[in-house]
Amino acid sequence: MGLSRKAILLLSVLLALSGAAHAELPKNYQIILQTDNFPPFNMGPAHKNFARGDEVQGIATDTVREIFKRAGIDYNLTLRSPWDRIYNQTLTDTGHGLFSVTRTAQNEGLFKWVGPLARYESVLLAAADKHIDLNSLAQAQGLEIGAQKSSGISQYLEQQGLRPIDSLSEDENLRKLLSGRLDLWATADPVWRYQAKEQGAEGLKPALSYRAEDLYLALHKDTPDEAVERLQSALNDVIGEGYAGCSKTPDLCYLIRDRKVP
Repeated sequence: MGLSRKAILLLSVLLALSGAAHAELPKNYQIILQTDNFPPFNMGPAHKNFARGDEVQGIATDTVREIFKRAGIDYNLTLRSPWDRIYNQTLTDTGHGLFSVTRTAQNEGLFKWVGPLARYESVLLAAADKHIDLNSLAQAQGLEIGAQKSSGISQYLEQQGLRPIDSLSEDENLRKLLSGRLDLWATADPVWRYQAKEQGAEGLKPALSYRAEDLYLALHKDTPDEAVERLQSALNDVIGEGYAGCSKTPDLCYLIRDRKVP
């Protein structure tokens, strides 16, 4: 039996509505993605501070690629430094996105967010010849603490009443720590382990592990809601399926196993 004219009209409307979401973005819509060297979440070959496209690797990068693929959204990816520059560029330039970003009280309203991508632990590190053992951040008052400018770690320390000495790179913070210009280095675990190995720094000691933080994709405030919703929906599916974003590096699975659908 053939469909009535009313049934055909209703079916046409339903089909149009189901495809309307994808029709809301321009045909050649693209997001300019940037990240920095933050191993093992995002990194360039041989820990270089510049890479493009497929050269950019990492456990968070793998997830970002997957959700853009599922969402049907094109992107252009570059890894560069310093973090402060690309962070502020994402704030000011329409069409830009940045990962892996910690979502803080200070930056919550500055971006549109997709996440969580992964998780790290915030730590305060001391050099091998320093004997510093803390039970709380309050005990770090008065110590010289280095952090990366515009990082979530620096922002959180400021929120807690500390005054971190910001540097443009984590490599600079590590050099300052080793030379005695810093008492402590505020950084992310396991990121610091890669950077210490790269610079041949041995014997660094965690003085305090104080906060687990989720990492996100931060998008410029003018990013269409449709793009944000598609990307978040794709990530929700990835999380729900238990997607093995760490399949190439199973020893890093613990960095994504606790992420939950918002």
